[in-house]
Amino acid sequence: MASPRLKYLSLGVLVFQTTSLVLTMRYSRTLQAEGPRYLASSAVVVAEVMKILTCVLLVFKEHSYSMRALNSVLRQEIIHKPVETLKLAIPSGIYTLQNNLLYVALSNLDAATYQVTYQLKILTTALFSVSMLGRRLGVYQWLSLLILMAGVALVQWPSDSASEKEAPSAGSQFVGLAAVLVACFSSGFAGVYFEKILKESKQSVWVRNIQLGMFGLVFGLLGMMAYDGERVRESGMFQGYNTVTWTVVALQALGGLVIAAVIKYADNILKGFATSLSIILSTLISYFLLQDFDPTSVFFLGAVLVIAATFLYGYEGKPSPNPSRA
Repeated sequence: MASPRLKYLSLGVLVFQTTSLVLTMRYSRTLQAEGPRYLASSAVVVAEVMKILTCVLLVFKEHSYSMRALNSVLRQEIIHKPVETLKLAIPSGIYTLQNNLLYVALSNLDAATYQVTYQLKILTTALFSVSMLGRRLGVYQWLSLLILMAGVALVQWPSDSASEKEAPSAGSQFVGLAAVLVACFSSGFAGVYFEKILKESKQSVWVRNIQLGMFGLVFGLLGMMAYDGERVRESGMFQGYNTVTWTVVALQALGGLVIAAVIKYADNILKGFATSLSIILSTLISYFLLQDFDPTSVFFLGAVLVIAATFLYGYEGKPSPNPSRA
């Protein structure tokens, strides 16, 4: 078992990564700066490059800093197993789409609303786990999913004050919500698909992430040239980059790897705490610092339901004669 210190450290890391990525991404997409705003498609590409380089360094460390061993592992696992490598093209393409959608969502939604709504990925992950991995959910899990849907519906419930003040932005609110919903479905499917691949092979998770990153880089470059090709040719792919942009890119690239490293120390209750603290922090910072969010009693009720659903989903009841795990 992990020591209490490691558990609390993992809790801190999970809260920091989840909250800081959402808030800095929202801030970077609404920041009024001179010159053009950075391209979201470019940021996705740079994040994939960072992720690949970090994973290569981790594999290098795993093999006692031997260049020969690193070269052998990469050649054997990536080049000599083309079918296994190609399997990762599907989740990689979906992850690339998801990463672009998160920029779209946070360009149109405040951080608090985004953070709560994005918890619908628990629902999509659960449903894909049942259909693809044959998992069976317990009563608590199904109940939590119903509470989760009710909570997200309340968070998205239009308020009179919001409709009076922000009538012109109704279209952008819809775009943001649509982006989050598609991202939730893509996150659920890609996550379960990737888990299935990991369970079918004994290869290092870092090597698998290198394979994911390679396809992600290709898909990201294609997407960047398709949607922002003209702007890239005019001003380059690093147009509008500043310290905040690089912070967002680093958090997106390294965040998932950090979570993968600490998640083994975090049980379901701890992950529930991390999600809850992240939602609360995002709400407070959106209201007091970013000042782009005006919470209502309906929002708070929805947020409480989502937090309760997160804890309930991770709750493990007393073992039954025919136990099932989610």
